[in-house]
Amino acid sequence: MDIFSVVGLLLALAALVGGSVLKGAGLGALWSPAAFVIVIVGTIAAILLHTPRPVFARALRISRWTLRPPVADRRALVAQLLEWSHVSRRQGLLGLESHVEAHPDPFVRKGLQMLVDGLEPESIRHMLEIDLEGEERQDLAAARVFESMGVYAPTLGIVGAVLGLIAVMQNLADPSKLGHGIAAAFTATIYGIASANLLFLPMAAKLKSLIGRRSGERELVIEGLIAIAQGENPRNIEARLAGFLH
Repeated sequence: MDIFSVVGLLLALAALVGGSVLKGAGLGALWSPAAFVIVIVGTIAAILLHTPRPVFARALRISRWTLRPPVADRRALVAQLLEWSHVSRRQGLLGLESHVEAHPDPFVRKGLQMLVDGLEPESIRHMLEIDLEGEERQDLAAARVFESMGVYAPTLGIVGAVLGLIAVMQNLADPSKLGHGIAAAFTATIYGIASANLLFLPMAAKLKSLIGRRSGERELVIEGLIAIAQGENPRNIEARLAGFLH
């Protein structure tokens, strides 16, 4: 669990609710079914129209990374690669065959399998870099789904405010309804701006950061596997991978 994300979400909620209470608007001012439908449902509708189905499905899958980021210990990765290097020097590359299925990461398993199959180092690098590039491109497209939601939500908040003001203008003959009607109209603006700046845009930025970190870990694995394929000394491999630990 990413404690920073949890605290951030709680503080965002506290800022919104606390601000409403401290300003004297009360909690009731934040609840408007009409604003919810226009802004939140409208944003979902816009993003469904905007996004291909596979990208949207991937966005839903990686959204959990905001609270539960993929865990990868780079030092443990380096230690694992050094262990495989020692095994390959003692038993040859075929000695790594038993380690292939034991690893949980499909990317690493594929690289190990290519080592066992005796592919040339440059072929291994080329194929793994293609996989890395494709995975990174798909994940970034998924992260941009939330970025786009952060763009649509404030605009739909303005749409909700305008629709609310239209309703107010239709009741000018009844002054008792004007104050409540105007307040309700601007609730949609709060929904749009708050959801964009306290949820969607921060989520997109967090996911992009996690994707970049994950790509760095993939690059570490590629360099380590290539060094093993080239038969480098474990000490040289450790020095070669040290830069990824900073």
